[in-house]
Amino acid sequence: MATFVMLANFTDKGIHSVKDTVKRAESFKEIAKADGVTVKEVYWTLGHYDVVITGEAKDDMAVTALGLSLAKAGNVRTQTLRAFGPKEMTEILGKLK
Repeated sequence: MATFVMLANFTDKGIHSVKDTVKRAESFKEIAKADGVTVKEVYWTLGHYDVVITGEAKDDMAVTALGLSLAKAGNVRTQTLRAFGPKEMTEILGKLK
């Protein structure tokens, strides 16, 4: 499974209905699950990003499709990062010449 970190900022639409953000996150988790993505954590944050999501996906295409579905709803804009754990990083480093 591929690990990812999704960084999100509220749009004007999203901040206007911010009281629904926890409900939207729960709905997002169900949509993600149906798309083969497991959302591990959702955090509302201070600073440059309003929300940070961590999860696992069967592949990069699944999480990309999920991100596009999320963007289409219009409540947030996202940036998705592929993350590597120690085991994966060790394997990547083993390929260095």
